[in-house]
Amino acid sequence: MAMARASSGLAYPERFYAAASYAGFDGSPNSSKGVSSKFANDVALLLYGLYHQATAGPCKIPKPRGWSPIEQSKWTSWHGLGNMASTEAMRLFVKILEEEDPGWYSRASNFVSDPVVDVEVNHYPKVEPVTENGNTFPETKTIPIENGSLLKTQDKDIVSDGLGSVNVYDQWVGPPVSGPRPKARYEHEAAVIDDKMYIFGGNHNGRYLNDLQVLDLRSWTWSRIEVKSGVDSLESPSPVPVPPCAGHSLIPWETNKLLSIAGHTKNPSENMEVKVFDLQTSTWSTLKIYGKPPVSRGGQSVTLVGTNLVVFGGQDANRSLLNDLHILDLETMTWDEIDAVGVPPSPRSDHAAAVHAERYLLIFGGGSHATCFNDLHVLDLQAMEWSRPTQQGKIPSPRAGHAGVTVGENWFIVGGGDNRSGASETVVLNMSTLVWSVVTTVQGRVPLASEGLSLVLSSYNGEDFLIAFGGYNGHYNNEVNILKPSHKSTLQSNMETPVPDSVSAVQDATNATRDVESELETGQEGKVREIVMNNVDAEPMISKSEESKERLLATLKAEKEELESSLSKEKVQSVQLKQELDEAETRNTDLYKELQSVRGQLATEQSRCFKLEVDVAELRQKLQTMESLQKELELLQRQKAASEQAALNEKQRQSSGGVWGWLAGTPPGQKADED
Repeated sequence: MAMARASSGLAYPERFYAAASYAGFDGSPNSSKGVSSKFANDVALLLYGLYHQATAGPCKIPKPRGWSPIEQSKWTSWHGLGNMASTEAMRLFVKILEEEDPGWYSRASNFVSDPVVDVEVNHYPKVEPVTENGNTFPETKTIPIENGSLLKTQDKDIVSDGLGSVNVYDQWVGPPVSGPRPKARYEHEAAVIDDKMYIFGGNHNGRYLNDLQVLDLRSWTWSRIEVKSGVDSLESPSPVPVPPCAGHSLIPWETNKLLSIAGHTKNPSENMEVKVFDLQTSTWSTLKIYGKPPVSRGGQSVTLVGTNLVVFGGQDANRSLLNDLHILDLETMTWDEIDAVGVPPSPRSDHAAAVHAERYLLIFGGGSHATCFNDLHVLDLQAMEWSRPTQQGKIPSPRAGHAGVTVGENWFIVGGGDNRSGASETVVLNMSTLVWSVVTTVQGRVPLASEGLSLVLSSYNGEDFLIAFGGYNGHYNNEVNILKPSHKSTLQSNMETPVPDSVSAVQDATNATRDVESELETGQEGKVREIVMNNVDAEPMISKSEESKERLLATLKAEKEELESSLSKEKVQSVQLKQELDEAETRNTDLYKELQSVRGQLATEQSRCFKLEVDVAELRQKLQTMESLQKELELLQRQKAASEQAALNEKQRQSSGGVWGWLAGTPPGQKADED
């Protein structure tokens, strides 16, 4: 790795001349000695053209008719580069050399390297200032040192450009970091925001950590963030005691925030919590989330899909393994438990997850209490259906505690282990074809063959870089390692085996554009290769190149027209749907007004009904009173009738008493007087 760092520390002119010397170019106009023996013919011609473009500029020599076929190919290679800038030719020369011969620097006899300083021997070719478009690249200066070699320095305006100084492809290198290094750890998490890698939490000697460290990827400088007192949440303004944790997930959110989800803690809560760190205020707070949260856990996977966080598996506080599925909507801050169809992965933790085409969630590996896995499961996030497709290529060994990042449709997996040894291969899965391949392999017990390491992705000048930190492989690590995947490593899985039928569902999501992307993503380097390879045999090859370009242009044109036609149809449908939506909204408004009117009428009728019920109750009460009076009247009438009958009887009796009195000799008048 010292050799790799020495090579990456050279400025472009220095790297170029060092690479040119190794490749066999001695600086003469016809220089190409040793090239054909080291590289294939097409690569040798490409390097020849780039070397002369970088040193002499565009080819202005007319094509003589008397040259041999080899000389014609050389001229075609150089002439085909057109007006490419010298600096770009230098960059491509070094890049292609490193792709074809990754260990060239360590095998170059012109250089020796020290872990601290770069040293060059006396026969290193002198680098003159290079002028291009009015810009002058400063000359490398040398200072003698005691051992007779030369210590290389640069003008003060040439500074280390962070990730831009890494020029070795498909190999892990260690950058020269400075500043106070974080404590060695594993089961931590990392995230990148604005060319800075943030490290939070982890496990060291069985103790959980809660420090927040940051590595500036431009200057390779470590520093620690001093966390200020924050608030627990907007609803409860109290200081946040962010507990030390491990096995959590760290997700970049918005433009300047980090989300810490779940994780093992000393005193775990019942439900999963989501903490947010504001990089501007340097404060932690707890998000207020609705819905039913998942049970607290660690070792889960959390994948950002659009504005949703997909949480799968893990191990709860009781050491029970899980395979449940939950989604947190970051717009509504609502949890939702998903009951997907199909056969889900078995309960596990410390697995890796990735999303492909914003639709498919891939789960690889992980471990249980007794074993580790190397199975691959796919969840269709639209149909919410699990499947287990067939893997192709060199399938990785079972592992847990590994880490992964995606670069386009390629999923890089680093580290992990099976409780006996660490996984030494860095592997890549093409998520469209589900073909595995090995990028590189490390030797010995090194941090890259550890469990619980972190892996993030960062970009610089359009190139991607994998950055690994920490891990545990018998001892705790705090080293940083970087890998720059080459164009070859991101495409090699496409060329190994055909696509199996079992993964056609995954492939369909990107199959329509993959062929075009594979032609376009090669960029300028791919165009240079095409120019040289298609012109090795001079004129006939030029015709082939033109035909290939014409076919490609015709294909692109046809696809463009098809896309424009589809876009036009989509626009028409969009307009129609908008009109229908407007009409539906109008109808909805009218119906709402009618509903409000009916509700008003109903309220009026209900009021009238209530009054009628009151009147009916009063009338019933009066009717009951009238019935009682009627009964009393009938009783009085009967009493009156009985009284009148009694009076009549009495009168009749009196009348009959006068006859007996007459018979007794009492005159009726006297009796009347007595009465």
